[in-house]
Amino acid sequence: MSDISDHAIVSEDVKIGKNTVIYHWCNLYGCIIGENTKIGTFVEVQKNVRIGNNCKISSHSFICEGVSIGDNCFIGHGVMFINDRHPKSINENGTLATGEDWILEKTNISDNVSIGTGAIIMCGVNIGANATIGAGAVVTKNVEANKTVIGIPARVINKD
Repeated sequence: MSDISDHAIVSEDVKIGKNTVIYHWCNLYGCIIGENTKIGTFVEVQKNVRIGNNCKISSHSFICEGVSIGDNCFIGHGVMFINDRHPKSINENGTLATGEDWILEKTNISDNVSIGTGAIIMCGVNIGANATIGAGAVVTKNVEANKTVIGIPARVINKD
């Protein structure tokens, strides 16, 4: 059995694993959340997102469509994922843009990844297993397994 706050908005199409906790004022729709995962206050998880088992998603984070997060991952406070390299409100003819007017770029977070507070993860990147993303980093390129990156743009600080 999972524990979902009365103050969370969780649509009927969300699949939630056993022993998962979803705190107040969250918005989840069309996603899959694994077992034993905790989703903090003020988190949005959009459609077609997969979050694995034993994850901790800290408050004020935004996980957009096209993001996949492996097992045993930590997502710090206020982490933002991006899925569109060229976002626009309107088309060239001035009409409001729709789902057909942009290109979704998927992001993959492997198992045992830790992402620090305030990090921004650009679309189309892969973060390898056991990687660490420093607080405030802006990840614009793939991060290899077992690497730690910091800064803007993020750069590796542990060499082999």
